[in-house]
Amino acid sequence: MTAIEQCVDECRRCAGLFRLGRDVEAALDMVDVFDDAQQLLIAAPAQFQQDWAAVLTHMLECQERQDWLGLADWMEFELIELLQKARSSK
Repeated sequence: MTAIEQCVDECRRCAGLFRLGRDVEAALDMVDVFDDAQQLLIAAPAQFQQDWAAVLTHMLECQERQDWLGLADWMEFELIELLQKARSSK
């Protein structure tokens, strides 16, 4: 399993925790997911880094509002799509 595939799996798992209302546990895992995504996308072309900054901003805004379902959606769909696009661009 590649690092991106592992990060995608972690995104799905973390989003699932948010959807189940386990926001404290999910928030702790989210820190690791964001760190892993950052490490993967920092080496990607500039457009992916800009997209990462935008997705991260939206996710943090959801966290601030305690919009756990919105955060789960951003993680499960937008972040995963960005990671998959970054993988296919290599």
